[in-house]
Amino acid sequence: MAESTDYDDWSRDRLVERVKELEQQLQKHKPGTIQNQAATPAAAAGTRKEKKRDKKTKKMDPAKYSTRLIALKLAYLGKRYGGFEYQPGSSTPSIEEELWKALVRSCLIWPEQPDKVDFGPWEYSKCGRTDKGVSAFGQVIGIRVRSNRPVVEVRERDEGDRNEKGDADAEMAEAEGEADVGEHGRKPAWDPIADEINYPKILNRLLPPDIRVLAWAPTLPPDFSARFSCWERQYRYFFTQPAFAPLPGSLESSKTAPGGTREGWLDIAAMREAAKLFEGVHDFRNFCKIDGSKQITNFTRRVFEADIVEVDNVGSALPYLSQQDFRPPTCTGEGYPKVYYFHVRGSAFLWHQIRHMVAILFAVGQGLEKPSLVTELLDVSKQPRKPNYVMAEEVPLVLWDCIFPKVDEDTPQNRKDVHDPDSEGDISFKDGIDWIWLGEDQPSNLHGASGLVNQLWEYWRERKMDELLASQLLDSVARKPDLSRRLAESGPASKQNDVRRVFEGGNTARPTGAYVPVLKRPLMASPEEVNDKWAQSKGFANAEELASTKNWRSVIKAAKNGGGSSSSNAAVENSSSVDE
Repeated sequence: MAESTDYDDWSRDRLVERVKELEQQLQKHKPGTIQNQAATPAAAAGTRKEKKRDKKTKKMDPAKYSTRLIALKLAYLGKRYGGFEYQPGSSTPSIEEELWKALVRSCLIWPEQPDKVDFGPWEYSKCGRTDKGVSAFGQVIGIRVRSNRPVVEVRERDEGDRNEKGDADAEMAEAEGEADVGEHGRKPAWDPIADEINYPKILNRLLPPDIRVLAWAPTLPPDFSARFSCWERQYRYFFTQPAFAPLPGSLESSKTAPGGTREGWLDIAAMREAAKLFEGVHDFRNFCKIDGSKQITNFTRRVFEADIVEVDNVGSALPYLSQQDFRPPTCTGEGYPKVYYFHVRGSAFLWHQIRHMVAILFAVGQGLEKPSLVTELLDVSKQPRKPNYVMAEEVPLVLWDCIFPKVDEDTPQNRKDVHDPDSEGDISFKDGIDWIWLGEDQPSNLHGASGLVNQLWEYWRERKMDELLASQLLDSVARKPDLSRRLAESGPASKQNDVRRVFEGGNTARPTGAYVPVLKRPLMASPEEVNDKWAQSKGFANAEELASTKNWRSVIKAAKNGGGSSSSNAAVENSSSVDE
């Protein structure tokens, strides 16, 4: 009987390829066609191709290659991806899926089942799990990969111990590639950088153009984990000023917010004041999405810095926005629209925390809320349940950078000081990992014809032309009509457009009726209620009973596999000691 294949963890693209392969095999083995195909030259050629393909896909012998644990710094534009983390059966590709395919094709890793995305055997770790549509310019992963370092063959012990130190030193020198040879009497030592595989260059040849490897790190702190060794994560959320297309003053009626902010424009000073209130140690349960399956009970996080920053030299200004009729008195100077970003640094963040923070900042910037709303929502003694408000759109969010300690500073005590909410004082430091950026090995790898800059330039210019043509069209359409002519005044009266629009980070604003203040909106379930409900769906009385098992994931897994009720004492006692 043919051995069955588990397709659960296969990617969508590979599943489609497999279906095509099976269809070809089915067509080939239809009655009356086997002998004909075998007799034709085309069939013989196809057989040769299959043999050649089988030869190419021959598995690597791990004994012939050494490996090393490295870190890779990635950049990607996440708009067309379903997030960083691979999700089996998803119709949208993930960053991890594309990375896996590149690693396998380059033979940097050689899994037993290449079609199954499983990073487990490769000491894999990732710094952040960006969601669907979110980008990253400083994502970091750790992974064990193939190396060019010569494999040191260990001789059998029955050869006997070498008692003379000279013999032992000679063997060591030979193993390290430093035996005496050549004109100068010594062979150059194996260089861990110059003689190593150029990991970024190799992977960038196989990755999509919107995913690039920027650098790699050969030397990592002991017990390095891209997730747990990270000291700081930096995010940026980009937006424009104005946030969406504003109306000229001659057409506005009641579109001015209570604070005097005209529709479409943002009060940057008020947003900056609100952003600063996020700094420090706070309980952010009202600024995140609660997931019962994670059973999170601690929502305290530390934000090192939060601010609103203007981006310089963004180009493609729309001149019509500088006309007096479009611009409020508080916005002076030329060059609108401007581009800003919400800059935030922290040791760790909750699920969707940044997008919830930005949503409140946008409400403040539009004059719909006061900056003090941030303080109100951070006070969980007054607001133990989150009001039901919409978080900001995902596409403008970027995981900007991930900061790690130096090798000699990576101690448990130092990590505790950084992440401990009770620690005092400002924590600001530079990345301690010695990254080898693409181009530092050879400048042509950065600025050459096939260098990284040229690759990104091609990708940028295509989208810059789209932006340029769209901006020229928009500016032309907005400026050419003379609104003072009023040629249809004698016709039917037009309805006054008094519907307020609210900006939430997308490409346009959402029409809404009368604005309901955040603190007056319906309240969502508390974290305790969410955790209890999820625990009860798994057979526990509540979240407290679930937590008492210590290893509730193993208990639930055992119950699924027929090990009894997930809440039974027997299942608890027999559960494995896997950490959560």
